[in-house]
Amino acid sequence: MPWQLIAECIVVDNGSTDETATIAEAAGARVVRSPCGYGAACKAGGDAAISSSTILVYMDGDGSDVIADLPRLVAPIEAGDVDFVLGSRIRGRREAGSMLGSQVFAAHLVGALLRVLQGVRYTDMGPFRAIRRTSLNELQMSELTYGWNLEMQIRAARNKLRIREIPVDYRKRRGGTSRFRVM
Repeated sequence: MPWQLIAECIVVDNGSTDETATIAEAAGARVVRSPCGYGAACKAGGDAAISSSTILVYMDGDGSDVIADLPRLVAPIEAGDVDFVLGSRIRGRREAGSMLGSQVFAAHLVGALLRVLQGVRYTDMGPFRAIRRTSLNELQMSELTYGWNLEMQIRAARNKLRIREIPVDYRKRRGGTSRFRVM
């Protein structure tokens, strides 16, 4: 069961206007507040993790990431084979309508650019990822907006982390409303 792998569940509230924090706390999660920005939320969650956590897992809280994939995501790190595991929605099964065509195109384009510029093969910049805590600290992340995922992947390649990408399933969002809008 994925739940046995979780030492603590942190939900980062970075300006939600719904009942996210209340629902999360009622379910047993620790709620941490952070400034607005996707990267700011990721940083706040990582900074708040209990000191005994050796692996940090990031995922969106809207129900689109499939928690059943968690054991496969952390297993290569637990085994000592890699430092960073990226869940690829492109390689996994996607529920119809879960990703926009522009997201799929961007994943392919960025993957091709990173292959040429960094020599690393990525198929996605998805939110569901696990990283060894000591490795994350080495990356010295600074991007506090939607570039967090891409910055992590580029810095992981530059720092020569042992990286693995695995297919993960992806669904349409189950709750909440994204504040990110394409104009």
